[in-house]
Amino acid sequence: MQRILLAEDDESLRGFLSRALERAGYAVTACADGEEAVAALDNGFDLLLTDIVMPGLDGIEVARIAAQRQPKLRIIFITGFAAVALSAPGRAPPGAKVLSKPIHLREIVTEVERMMAPAA
Repeated sequence: MQRILLAEDDESLRGFLSRALERAGYAVTACADGEEAVAALDNGFDLLLTDIVMPGLDGIEVARIAAQRQPKLRIIFITGFAAVALSAPGRAPPGAKVLSKPIHLREIVTEVERMMAPAA
């Protein structure tokens, strides 16, 4: 079973995302902030799904640390502030996908499925 590390500080959204991804067949480890997500990284994941704007370590920093530890880790950002947060060059790891809020749960699951599909 493919494993997803979810970092989202909004408790209700974190719960909705976790349930939707679990129903889609993924094992999800949900974290309330960036520090918790970084601590969980050593458990090995296939994909990081993270909000960008979070207290403490933001999603970009979490993604950079994650990409250093697991270079093949797929990364999806979900945020309402994508243009601002990613405007500085080199902020996000290469190949990261950005989804803007508000976003439908089905759209997130579809993007996760697309990212997790084996390369053709």
